[in-house]
Amino acid sequence: MMDFASDNAVGASPLVMEALIAANHGAVTAYGSDPCSARAKELLADVFEHEVACFFVSTGTAANALALSALCPPWGAVFCHHHAHIANDESGAPEMFTGGAKLVGVDGPTAKISPDAFRKTLMDFPAGVVRQVQPGALSLSQATECGTLYSCDEIAALSEIAHAGGIAVHMDGARFANALVSLGCTPAEMSWKAGVDVLSFGATKNGTFACEAVIFFDSEKARTFAYRCKRAGHTLSKGRLLGAQMTGYLKDDHWLDLARIANAQTSDLARGLKDIPGVRLAWDAPTNQVFAILPRAADEALRRAGVRYYDWGSRGLDAGQSPASDEVFVRLVTSFATESGAVRSFVGLVREAVSRDHATPVAAGIVR
Repeated sequence: MMDFASDNAVGASPLVMEALIAANHGAVTAYGSDPCSARAKELLADVFEHEVACFFVSTGTAANALALSALCPPWGAVFCHHHAHIANDESGAPEMFTGGAKLVGVDGPTAKISPDAFRKTLMDFPAGVVRQVQPGALSLSQATECGTLYSCDEIAALSEIAHAGGIAVHMDGARFANALVSLGCTPAEMSWKAGVDVLSFGATKNGTFACEAVIFFDSEKARTFAYRCKRAGHTLSKGRLLGAQMTGYLKDDHWLDLARIANAQTSDLARGLKDIPGVRLAWDAPTNQVFAILPRAADEALRRAGVRYYDWGSRGLDAGQSPASDEVFVRLVTSFATESGAVRSFVGLVREAVSRDHATPVAAGIVR
């Protein structure tokens, strides 16, 4: 089956699985106080060129929600883009784990917060006004829900506004690796050097079995985090299995190699679709996601062939880009496990469906 629905759909990379199997032998201290977890934290400090307070959890939702709970009080506001994952895809987890903090949507094209819009929104929530929530944190998604990227300078500009307003900056890095290899910068440049205080460092989408890291670049902000993890049920008794996954993921830059493969497959997919008449790409695809407007005939042919992907409605599109009645806006995601043959087959099915549709005689009086 061709699956372009999500990079969550594939399993772990072989090297990560080998690390898991190796860690499965013998007995070590439970609850994360083990050599595997310690080694993983050392590797993360090396990767980010900074002392870090690091905690491993098993899901991205837990990473985001718990990270925000450490930054924002129950009476606070978390500023994020209207299309952010934390606002639309985490079933209220950020609100629950913060104890009731309000998510405040901020405008910007292709799911990127505009500095002017953020500045204006922040001014609408002055500190000390009792009748409204207090500024609590800024959350940035890298990559965004539209697959677009903030440059390091853009992250720094937004972080500067946040810090000037007295709030911390969180980054949802579910696809951090894909963004990093696309920008060609260092992990430090795309995080703490640009003003990020806390990072949800995603690994599950890019090759681990179930492992995310919450990384604090200021250990003082992590002072209560161990208790928050325990209270939320995210202090795993066999924590070494999280540490082992992260160690296998980071060793010898394996995580970057996996992201390069996924990004390259998306690049091939976008290039193939771009050459087909009637297919429109909504915007550039710098990571491992393609957002395409397909003729409905192509969508129907793909569905009949059992190809999996998501109908994306009209999220992120400008008014002039909205799909017509005979078009469908879709999201296509590749992973480190996506094979070139699957990309070629997908493009071939679209090309064939479009050609067949154009060749179909049109009934008299009907304009296609």
